[in-house]
Amino acid sequence: MKFAGIDVGSTTVKAVVTEGGEVLWRDYQRHNTRQAEKVLEFLERMEADCGLTAGEDPVFLTGSGAGLMAPMLGGKLVQEVVAVAAAVEKLHPDVRFVSEIGGEDMKTIFFTESGEGTSKQVYMQSACSGGTGTFIEKTARKLRIAPEDLAAMPYEGMSLHKVSSKCGIFAETDANTLLKGGVPVDEIIASLFEAVVYQNLATLTKGNTPLPEVLLLGGPNLFFRGLQQAWRHHLANLWHDRGISLPEGRSVEDCILVPEDALYYAALGCVEIGRGEAEGIGRFTGTGKLRWWIDEGQHEAKAKEGGKALARGADDIRRFEAEYSAADASRPATTKPVSVEATDPAPLFIGCDFGSTTAKAVVMAADGEMRFSTYVQSRGNPIEDAKSLFRDIRAGGVEDVAGLALTGYGKDLLKDILGADVGVVETVAHAKSALDIFPQADVICDVGGTDVKIMILRQGTVADFRLNSQCSSGNGAFLQGVAERYNVPLEDYAEKAFEAKSMPSLAMGCGVFLQSDIVNQQRKGWSAEEIMASLAAVLPMNVWIYAGQLQNLRAAGRHFVLQGGTHRNMAVVKAQVDFIKSRVPEAEVVIHPHSGEAGAIGAALCAREAWDPDLPSRFAGFARIEALNYRSTTSEHTVCTWCAVNCKRAFIDVEVTGAEGRAWSKVPLEPGWERVISGNSCPRGLVEDANEMRAVKAAMEEQRRVYPNLGEMVRETAFRRAVIRG
Repeated sequence: MKFAGIDVGSTTVKAVVTEGGEVLWRDYQRHNTRQAEKVLEFLERMEADCGLTAGEDPVFLTGSGAGLMAPMLGGKLVQEVVAVAAAVEKLHPDVRFVSEIGGEDMKTIFFTESGEGTSKQVYMQSACSGGTGTFIEKTARKLRIAPEDLAAMPYEGMSLHKVSSKCGIFAETDANTLLKGGVPVDEIIASLFEAVVYQNLATLTKGNTPLPEVLLLGGPNLFFRGLQQAWRHHLANLWHDRGISLPEGRSVEDCILVPEDALYYAALGCVEIGRGEAEGIGRFTGTGKLRWWIDEGQHEAKAKEGGKALARGADDIRRFEAEYSAADASRPATTKPVSVEATDPAPLFIGCDFGSTTAKAVVMAADGEMRFSTYVQSRGNPIEDAKSLFRDIRAGGVEDVAGLALTGYGKDLLKDILGADVGVVETVAHAKSALDIFPQADVICDVGGTDVKIMILRQGTVADFRLNSQCSSGNGAFLQGVAERYNVPLEDYAEKAFEAKSMPSLAMGCGVFLQSDIVNQQRKGWSAEEIMASLAAVLPMNVWIYAGQLQNLRAAGRHFVLQGGTHRNMAVVKAQVDFIKSRVPEAEVVIHPHSGEAGAIGAALCAREAWDPDLPSRFAGFARIEALNYRSTTSEHTVCTWCAVNCKRAFIDVEVTGAEGRAWSKVPLEPGWERVISGNSCPRGLVEDANEMRAVKAAMEEQRRVYPNLGEMVRETAFRRAVIRG
């Protein structure tokens, strides 16, 4: 008799077929939200490849998607932890602790010897993405790391940085901050591995001590070499600190096992449990009911449960795109800028927006006409992003620059390095850009890669401002991450979303809970296109209600301007327009004609305003920017000690002619180099240490001596008491 074990996970399906204790067949594949289709494919292959027979052989299923399918196949459902524990007890009777990290959950199991055998304690994390395989992969995609490179990246010997271990959203924010601070991507990934292991040992163990032997299961533990190294490092320290003795003749490496078939333990456990069941339990009844569910049943269920699509039909989509696509038609294509005549005598102003996921630049003439635009994905280092932008600008024909202004997350880091004339706060840049085109605007909504900004204006000035930068539920990075997970290019998102004839209802709010909701909808059979449409539909609620806390949208105004890179996605624009007009029927909703570059345009406008034709620009020049030589250091010597937070800062040193260097520093800097400090959480972190503080105070005293405070001198003289001598 053959036994089939199938693990229907949140991101993958794993399955094995055994006979007489030998594995005849096994496979592991991503299902890309089509769980039922992948299970059907596996079963048909099992029947063809190794003779799995309906009416004779039992099938046992586990995983997040198994509950729906087990009855259709005649199979028996097995709880995940029970399945994993059964496989571990069979294959590794000496193991005392198991960590299994899956796509969207984590489990730890303690095995303790007792008088009646072995007792088990189980702890799970399934409500938060922090520390799971999906989160690690999502962060790696953001850092533009190929899967094969991610698997080989190390933990040992890397400088580590603080990354949240409790929440996937906060961890993403931490990774973004490190990225924009110039921290190398391999150090960020090593820090993620550190956070994953810390989350397991500090939270999921509930104060218990993992004893040797330890078994690491699941895809991340198997595929990521650095994660294995982090486990060995922390467990070795833990055992040493708590006086845990290793078995005689065994090393730490010997006591931490990562089996080659670590992906299949839940499926193998299903088989092990099935072998102990009475004959006839879980007997496979064939694939007919599952095929009916795929072809008909799930569509009937979705029709009853789901909501209407983003558009009522092809005509509705055409009318919408005819009205709103034209607003963006004049935008130059990404990385294909408008050429600038080198002989153009008009002064040209550059505005750059160094955002969390992209870098944008525009060149503007004195009359406000945009002569050039470029828009690139962030390379993970702000200096490299700057080099890329100015390389494109120079290739477009720009030579003389009258003024340069920066905005975005990278402005403070790059202002002096690039020689910017103006550093512009993001809200100012975005408001100025919108008002330059739409002076009657009441509300400006900017949805970027990792934040949402809502500006409420009164008489052309910002009267109220709402910002959400801690949760990903309403921003473009979340949409991009879901699209990439479904292997859909971001530029095809709207086309795919508009294909959906209906869509599930997703919960407004926290990105972590939203991710869990997506997994639940996948299990019900909703396709990638339908889930993507639903994500676009729920985004306005997350933007206006969850992030903006604007329950009464009518009170905000009547003229709404939508901008930011996320509004290049027409499915999002359709959802936004419908949502706003459902609450404010008389609303006028417009899309910024250059929505992705709005911040850069606002910066360029500020550069034009600040321009004095009699004064030269501070712009460093194209050649100098291209030749920028820099290095980044993060170590125990860069830690800020001004408060208990102890920010582990990055020192980014740039070669600048005439710079004084920092011979007094714990990380000495020779003359000809200038230091920029990033990774600090408050202004005090911009001062390196007590040596620099003394230098700053000495410089201030010298300034006071050369330029005394005359008001203070007069006050002291005027109120000085006369001394009467008798």
